[in-house]
Amino acid sequence: MPILELHTTIDAPVERVFDLCRSVDVHVATSVATGERPVGGVTAGLLGLGDQVTWSARHFGLRWQLTSQITKFDRPHGFRDSMVAGVFQRFDHDHEFESLGERTRVRDVFDFTSPWGLLGRVADLLVVTRHMRQFLERRMRDLKQIAESDAWSRYLPAAQPGAGDCDGHNGAHRAAPGRYTK
Repeated sequence: MPILELHTTIDAPVERVFDLCRSVDVHVATSVATGERPVGGVTAGLLGLGDQVTWSARHFGLRWQLTSQITKFDRPHGFRDSMVAGVFQRFDHDHEFESLGERTRVRDVFDFTSPWGLLGRVADLLVVTRHMRQFLERRMRDLKQIAESDAWSRYLPAAQPGAGDCDGHNGAHRAAPGRYTK
């Protein structure tokens, strides 16, 4: 089972980067090359613990569907999305965040097993691992551009007095006052 590990340093506060990484809308914006779109579950906004989303995407010239669920959630330190149905035999995607003052170090660990036994392992060696690494690198490069520019404000809720903190549950993702500052 391949394990991909990526490290990205982003010139933005950890809370902003964490929330951008769990945004369905940012996922769509950073997956243009594969035409990913949500077709079930939570289809917009921020994902929290227990939330599921079904994605439709084009990889290797075919349209696939995959459902993942947020199975671990510790804002702003990390979260995990795990496949509950789809093309892989299994996957866990850990997103870990380390605050470096006004910068954030992101560690992505994508641990997956392809289906089809030996044939799947050969496919991993020849194409799947490289394809998934390039896909994740492209997404993080695009997310970094969003987080480091004013574009992030299109995806995250505006700070509202008395709104409270994001608690990780869908529908309760309004930012605390001053949360998303530059």
